[in-house]
Amino acid sequence: MSVKYELIIYWSEEDQAFIVEVPELPGCMADGQTYVEAVSNAEIIIQEWIETAQELGRSIPIPKGRLLYA
Repeated sequence: MSVKYELIIYWSEEDQAFIVEVPELPGCMADGQTYVEAVSNAEIIIQEWIETAQELGRSIPIPKGRLLYA
């Protein structure tokens, strides 16, 4: 799978893990003990988010690329 959604990745001291947020997909987040693991987990979660939205008949946002959150 090729991820085209923007990923926001940061270290969480509280969780002792890297956190990945996908702003264009509400509630879509993943984590991992390493940066690479977190991104890999995010790829899986994005696919599951899309599959669930399809099953529920919900629209799937088209990736916009870089967003202006920062």
